[in-house]
Amino acid sequence: MKNTFLTLLSLSLLTSCSSNFDSSTNLDAENFTNYFAPSNVTIYTSTDEFKTQYKYMGLVEGENCQAKAHHAKPDDVMARTEARKKAYQLKANAIIFTGCALLPDESTAKQCIASTVCYGQAYYVEPTSPKN
Repeated sequence: MKNTFLTLLSLSLLTSCSSNFDSSTNLDAENFTNYFAPSNVTIYTSTDEFKTQYKYMGLVEGENCQAKAHHAKPDDVMARTEARKKAYQLKANAIIFTGCALLPDESTAKQCIASTVCYGQAYYVEPTSPKN
C-alpha cells in the first residue's frame, strides 16, 4: 500500500512538471538547405565538359582556417566545400576550381595560424533534357 502511494505521488509530480517544460530546437528548413548546398554544385575541370548552355555566375573562394596549434591543419577539401556553398548562394550548379593556396601564418588574418584558400569560377549549367 505504501509503495503504491509513493508510486502514484511520484507519477503525479513528474506529470505536473512536464506540462511546464518548454523546448526549442534548431531544426529549420534553411539549415538543411545550407548543409546540403555543396552537393548541388558539381565540380568540373573545364567548360568543355558542359553539354548544354551555361552562364558564368562569378568568382568564389572558400577558406579553411587552422585557428589554434592543436587544431587540424587547413584542408583543401574543406576550403573547396566552402567555395561550393558560396557558388550555390550565387544560384550556380557548377564550379571550376582554378587553384588552392596554403597561406602561412604571416599571410593569414590574426585569427588563423595557417589557412588554405581555394578559388573557383561558378556557373549555372542548363539541365539536360531527358531522352525519350
